[in-house]
Amino acid sequence: MKTDVQLHKDVVDSLAFDLQVDERDLTVGVHNAIVTISGTVPNYAQKYAVERAIKRIAGVRGIAEELRVELPHSHRRNDTDIAAAAVSALAWNTFVPAASVQVTVENGAVTLAGELDWEFQRSEAEAAVRNLKGVTEITNLITLKSGKFVGPRDVKEKIERAFSRTAESEAKRISVETVGGKVTLKGVVHTLTERDEAVRAAWHVPGVTRVDNLLTIG
Repeated sequence: MKTDVQLHKDVVDSLAFDLQVDERDLTVGVHNAIVTISGTVPNYAQKYAVERAIKRIAGVRGIAEELRVELPHSHRRNDTDIAAAAVSALAWNTFVPAASVQVTVENGAVTLAGELDWEFQRSEAEAAVRNLKGVTEITNLITLKSGKFVGPRDVKEKIERAFSRTAESEAKRISVETVGGKVTLKGVVHTLTERDEAVRAAWHVPGVTRVDNLLTIG
């Protein structure tokens, strides 16, 4: 198991290596494998990139994210312009039925609401607005339509196929429980990225309407 000192170095190196991150205004702290990241970033997209870079590191058990988005003057937009840009971005995304998604913007914070068929559509909707100028935060309240009964074997096979393609984990370490469209994942994975990958795979099974992620890092 890595020490906090080793994890601190890994985090700093990962942030410095990522071309989407400017680490000069960031401060990293590590205690009991929990990473605290604080400081300022110039846009929401970079905030997301910072979190993603940390999640890739083996041994990180959690992230306390204390980043502030401070937009440079050239990136500032009023809420009306941001809302219009978000609606346009959703309309241009072929994976998202834009008419099913409602956009609300307050002080640069974007809230997405509505109901869709698939989790990948929900993720695509968020991705569509993530890189827009002026966005400081995103809250995704989009829900999924109720589906059919889901069996644990369906979910397990989807996770195994996903990990086989990405070579990110051993799916046998994950147990799956299902009740109707609700899926509960338990077990141990190596990184927060693997944890996210397992959840993403579960969401891609037809009929899944909820995923409870109880996976731990080990």
